[in-house]
Amino acid sequence: MDARLPAHVEVSGLIRAVEGAGGFGMVLQKGEKDAGTLLVLTTQSGGNTRLWERMPQLDGSRAFVCTRTQDNENTREFDEYVTKRRRADPDCWVIELDIENAERFVAGAAG
Repeated sequence: MDARLPAHVEVSGLIRAVEGAGGFGMVLQKGEKDAGTLLVLTTQSGGNTRLWERMPQLDGSRAFVCTRTQDNENTREFDEYVTKRRRADPDCWVIELDIENAERFVAGAAG
């Protein structure tokens, strides 16, 4: 049996946790309700934007890893990568979390 949380439950939990801590979270793209993958954009007051994706680990688990950091001088490359990922997997969820030290929420997300 798969112990993974349905995607919509995980998304809802992340957004509620961030908002409960005084931040802001929003769904940018809804994905497949139960099995959609998650792309998490984290930002702090609109800056320091990073993309987190779940990646397989050596122990067989899947953990969120920061795969891209936005260059404030050249945001186009980052935006193009996110758009490419969205097109490659239309069932994926894309969420944005805007709060200080957002990685603490992403790192604690179930895998």
